Amino acid sequence: MGVQGLTSFMEENGNILKDVHLRNSKLIIDGSNLFNLLYFNSGLDQSHGGDYDAFEDHVCKFFKALRDCDIAPFVIVDGGSDYTDKKFETKKTRAQSRINTANSLSMGLQGSGGVLPTLIKHVFKQVLSSLKVPFAQCICEADQDIASLARSWNCPVLSNDSDFYIFDIQAGFLPTSHFHWQKVSVQRGSSIRYIPCKLYTTTSFCRHFNINRQVLPVFAAMLGNDYVKLHNMGVSLRWEEYSSMEGRFARFDGLLNWLARFQGQEEALDSVLRLIVHGNNRQKMDAAVQGLSLGIEEYHLPPSCLEQFFNDGVGPGPGRLPEPLRVLPDWTLLPLMKGSLPSCMVDVLLLGRVMQGTQVEDPRLPCGNNTSRPVRQVLYGLLLGGRRAGHSSQRPQVDEVEEYYREGKNLTSSMVDAVLPSAAEQMQLDTLHQAPRSVQLKVFLETLGVSQSTLSGVPPHLRLPVTVTCYWLRHANPPPDLPVLQALLLGLVYGELCRQRKSRRGFMEGPVLERLRGLIQRGRRSLDLGVAHAYSQWQCCLKESLHLNQLLCLPLVEPQCAWLYKGTLVHQLVTKLRGGLTSDSLLIGGPCSGQLYRAMLGAILNSHDAHEAAVIPLVTGPRRATPPSLTQPLDDLTASLHILALEEDDGAGGGSKAKTEDDLGWTLVSVRTRHKSKDRFKRIRNPEFSWKQGRFSWE
Repeated sequence: MGVQGLTSFMEENGNILKDVHLRNSKLIIDGSNLFNLLYFNSGLDQSHGGDYDAFEDHVCKFFKALRDCDIAPFVIVDGGSDYTDKKFETKKTRAQSRINTANSLSMGLQGSGGVLPTLIKHVFKQVLSSLKVPFAQCICEADQDIASLARSWNCPVLSNDSDFYIFDIQAGFLPTSHFHWQKVSVQRGSSIRYIPCKLYTTTSFCRHFNINRQVLPVFAAMLGNDYVKLHNMGVSLRWEEYSSMEGRFARFDGLLNWLARFQGQEEALDSVLRLIVHGNNRQKMDAAVQGLSLGIEEYHLPPSCLEQFFNDGVGPGPGRLPEPLRVLPDWTLLPLMKGSLPSCMVDVLLLGRVMQGTQVEDPRLPCGNNTSRPVRQVLYGLLLGGRRAGHSSQRPQVDEVEEYYREGKNLTSSMVDAVLPSAAEQMQLDTLHQAPRSVQLKVFLETLGVSQSTLSGVPPHLRLPVTVTCYWLRHANPPPDLPVLQALLLGLVYGELCRQRKSRRGFMEGPVLERLRGLIQRGRRSLDLGVAHAYSQWQCCLKESLHLNQLLCLPLVEPQCAWLYKGTLVHQLVTKLRGGLTSDSLLIGGPCSGQLYRAMLGAILNSHDAHEAAVIPLVTGPRRATPPSLTQPLDDLTASLHILALEEDDGAGGGSKAKTEDDLGWTLVSVRTRHKSKDRFKRIRNPEFSWKQGRFSWE
């Protein structure tokens, strides 16, 4: 990220960085860099799909430290890719590197770099919202907007991206590696608190090396940044010849010595190009000129729309956007900046391309992202099938999107059709936000193959993950076994108990919570690749469903993602359940936990029963298409689920009375249906029987 080797060079020349005590200041934070730092530096799980609740805790502690020192944070996260697409090769290289790291982790080895959990950005934005920390999601990449805002407000930037050593930010740059937020200190003789850190300014750097600030972008481009790498173009310049030092940094020192003779950027660039001409053909020369121009352009700071967003809460006017970005409908601009629309839509609309994430899974099996592809196809259909075409009355053709993903141990790509469910045939992207809520909900549920009535017994804030689970059970390859589903539902119960314990007094489900907490894996953790692959698919399905729900303006309540999945718990639960432990034994002493678990299980069974006779009608342009996975039968798992449901039904005793407000704050109404013994016998032998467990209504 940024200029290759520059951070290490700065560490070698540590006297360039100045010790400061940060307090009572605005601080612009590179959010994408921060959530990487907080996750990886905290030693949180990478192999089992992530521990989001522990990550949330670290985020809260970080911003508490800032608040204690009267530091006002403004967090800015990346949006879509650069619309010029000049970083595409860099992105592909990084995607392959993440695949390599994930493969190493799958074998129990520690790879270089790290693998972030699938939902990390969702969790980060939700935590910022809950803490009321001002944040913005840029339309495209954030670096230039961050630097521009910092210059406008004359306040420092916190990041670990070495590009900020080059941007001309008068108030300076605070490298996160020297930002000791966990060591908040107090000034002697007072109660004033501060965070000890190191400050970098371009002024101190240029003074130290006796160069003009204007040539810094040339310095960065010559070394190689995310946009240009001359050595990849076959251009080799030996800057070591201009250095009096030896070792790995002689190239940096020599280049700086050479640049010291120039007063301006154009003069320095012309001299570089004259050096390149010698010994290189015309084709290499042209490529180098173009690459250097792009690399230098990265450090130009245009006016940012972030100041108006933070001050007035408004998004950029369409006229302020570069021409390529005007394909985005006006109504999407403010939600994109608020982070309430998925940034991947920018890549789809501008580039017709999406780079899929990477998780630890079985490399011998198809990529886990394939399972969620039918959901993405509908997302693409809504974006491309109803996009602007001069506001013509004729509906434009549905397009394709190029997806990059893992195949085996390598990055590959394929073209994926954009698909529209029948309920969305008349939808246009320009007016998607004005569609009736009932239509938005119908599109979402049709896509995932779940009826609204199926979800009536599930708490509203858990309906989306339950819907995703129904979809996942039908599409997952290979199909998950019963303990994998049970562990997932118990993980949702655990998350709900943690959420309720954090937000409410009078919590009475402690025994269940502590019993589940005691199963969390600690220390060195073994890994079942089959389980990891199944849960990777579930998280991919959840992520894409969250995106679709956002694009449809939240027809289902958006869940708090930090409480939906804890990898070190659910993996251990699968092991215990396969070894003979029962879900009932884990839920003893928690009546509300048991009711929630059975309500979610009941919804899943209802969805399976209802799905037997119907397949979602889909349209691609004038033709209808059905994803093959929607027609596949539910084999052994369905039968196991129904038998489990009967056992739980028998263990529940006789009829139950309606309960009043329970300990989790829900009003629970249990309505039991009457059924005969012979019907039970038929249902056990026939996995296609209908669910007759009591229906639960959460109000």
